[in-house]
Amino acid sequence: MAEHIIELKNVTKYYDDTLVIDNVSFYVNKGEFITFLGPSGCGKTTTLRMIAGFDLPTSGQILLNGKDISVLPPNRRPVNTVFQRYALFPHLNVFENVAFGLKCKRVLNTYQNDEGKEYTKKERLSKKEIREKVEKALDLVDLEGFEKRSISTLSGGQQQRVAIARAIVNEPEILLLDEPLGALDLKMRKEMQIELKEMHRRLGITFIYVTHDQEEALTMSDTIVVMSDGVVQQIGTPIDIYNEPANTFVADFIGESNIFNGTVVGERKVKFCGKTFNCVDDFERNEPVDVVVRPEDVLMCAPDAGILKGKVISVVFKGIHYEITVQVGKYEVVVQSTESRREGDVIGLNIAPDGIHLMKPKYTSNVFDGVITKHNTVEFADGEFECDITQLYPGSHIDEEEYLVTAAGEKLDLTGTEVKVEIGLQDVEISDDENAGGTTGHIISIIYKGDHYRLIVRTDGEDEEDFVFATDDLWNENDRVSVIVPKEKIKLTLKHAEDKKK
Repeated sequence: MAEHIIELKNVTKYYDDTLVIDNVSFYVNKGEFITFLGPSGCGKTTTLRMIAGFDLPTSGQILLNGKDISVLPPNRRPVNTVFQRYALFPHLNVFENVAFGLKCKRVLNTYQNDEGKEYTKKERLSKKEIREKVEKALDLVDLEGFEKRSISTLSGGQQQRVAIARAIVNEPEILLLDEPLGALDLKMRKEMQIELKEMHRRLGITFIYVTHDQEEALTMSDTIVVMSDGVVQQIGTPIDIYNEPANTFVADFIGESNIFNGTVVGERKVKFCGKTFNCVDDFERNEPVDVVVRPEDVLMCAPDAGILKGKVISVVFKGIHYEITVQVGKYEVVVQSTESRREGDVIGLNIAPDGIHLMKPKYTSNVFDGVITKHNTVEFADGEFECDITQLYPGSHIDEEEYLVTAAGEKLDLTGTEVKVEIGLQDVEISDDENAGGTTGHIISIIYKGDHYRLIVRTDGEDEEDFVFATDDLWNENDRVSVIVPKEKIKLTLKHAEDKKK
């Protein structure tokens, strides 16, 4: 059974009032190469900094070999960090850079006095010990013979290796690497990926690696922790993450994917793009699902031999394959193949059952807590929207004084009444006119689903509520927009006493 060297338990981190890490829990096995993967701002570097001790969690625990180190300072943790900016000393040569930490280090040595009693003494390492350790570290990173070289004469990859040697010379239990290849060119990054993996194998220590580069994560890791918005989306091996994504974010972020809305129509049968396919995932009949098909799993064939038939609208050569976009009715299907086609060709497409991955949709509707105002509007999601409050009491109407009158003739003032607000994914609109809607926010996510885009808008207020919706229009991430919801599309229900307790 693998031994957990690091464990995070319900870790939450706020910077002032901003939630950065939201109740994260996972463990790292001893000797593992684990990668935190996600877009900028997802919380991966903050998580690494909390393990290193540079940041402290707001709540939760960080355990090292089962002991709580949540508030332990960095110098008392058996970890070393390699940063994207290598932070080497330009006035010191390679040997002096690697030896710098050792010269400051004190070790506890045991001696015997004249009476035979043992005593301990903290001492600096000898010059001989320092030289032996530095030479061993430089040998591990293939820089033997570089001891006297000036830092300024080294390439980016060599400087990176010096930074790694400086970290491993202290013999840490855990090596933390924060986007260490980010400053290198593409060719050098690919070479360093292989070298880092080999270095991990030779050292046998735990590597915790941070990157936003999916290829780096897939190439090097034993385990990948996919993060978004301060939340762990999925943990698994590179193969599991790629072949069995947990949700549309993971499917869209890791590699390239065709993502469609689908419906299960029978035992291991799913309908999407207007056709029924055999699949290997088993869901309830009539259940809506998200369908993920990797482009390399779409097979081209003669027009009448495919389940789908469409016209080639784009062909792009990608070096090792062609990326071919096919218009199938209102849907776009992306194919990756070593064979090419010409724009305008009509072709058939087939997808094997094991090339189709089904997932429960993460979003089926928008649900918010709201409050009725004195104007008979509803406040929710940092804004105010027109609504029909008569739906709260069947048979009711609004009188000339703006009171609600129930079917029994009772006159009610609903000001301050708490309600549940529900809005369908098809019922949200956005505008770049900030005064057009009931609230404003920024687009934080865009995923293409074959014939439409799924957008998420996060509101600007303290609550930071998310609106999820479908649109045919292409927007850009970070666009500032107003959110419009037609009055008749806002479904209201009274919050019951048990809801208020939750």
